[in-house]
Amino acid sequence: MNRKSVLITGSSRGIGRACALVFAENGYHVFINCSKSMDSLEETRRAIESSGGTCTMLPGDVSDPDAVRAIFRQIESICPGPDVLINNAGIAHFGLLSDMSDSDWRRVLDTNLSSAFYCSRAAIPYMVSQKQGRIINISSMWGTSGASCEAAYSASKAGLNGLTKALSKELAPSNVQVNAIACGVIDTEMNSRLNEEEKSALTDEIPACRFGTAEEAARLALMLAEAPGYLTGQIIGLDGGFI
Repeated sequence: MNRKSVLITGSSRGIGRACALVFAENGYHVFINCSKSMDSLEETRRAIESSGGTCTMLPGDVSDPDAVRAIFRQIESICPGPDVLINNAGIAHFGLLSDMSDSDWRRVLDTNLSSAFYCSRAAIPYMVSQKQGRIINISSMWGTSGASCEAAYSASKAGLNGLTKALSKELAPSNVQVNAIACGVIDTEMNSRLNEEEKSALTDEIPACRFGTAEEAARLALMLAEAPGYLTGQIIGLDGGFI
């Protein structure tokens, strides 16, 4: 395969799906992934191919290191490795920390943070051998400021920001850039729990006076994938001026 490739975790919907469509439109072969929503992943595949793009479906739970190893074996049967890795897989948990179970805590941390470690670890050898590569972590403004009743989510995104900063320094000598997008309130299924009154109140707090879109996040991810090599270790806010 002579075109660049990108692996996008959690790409059956939301920001991940938008990234898959945008990167495919711009000539990348897209490896799309999800753990459960296979019908949605199949719909993403159809949307990419109907627009003339190419993709490969790689279902698997990226919070499981064995599943990640299997995914990369499949990638390596098609090409040497991904040129770009977008660690997007993520889940939310709303509620008081004192009410949170051990399993819920582990599930959020494993899905949002450990998955980025497993996928980055698997992607790095090829990128280092090529002396080029991009790792883009989809983070959140709550990783910087914290959100009430979202302690685990905030902690996982703060950890993702720290991973971004540290890994960027580790990989800079090999010309591999690592950056993160700290998303604000994006109009995706993750925020569908909000009723209209809550959405209106939250919108009033955002200087841009609206929620962001998944496509805006995807286009920023594409910009990072094609940005000058000197841009690394950055946590770039996409929050409409919220923080």
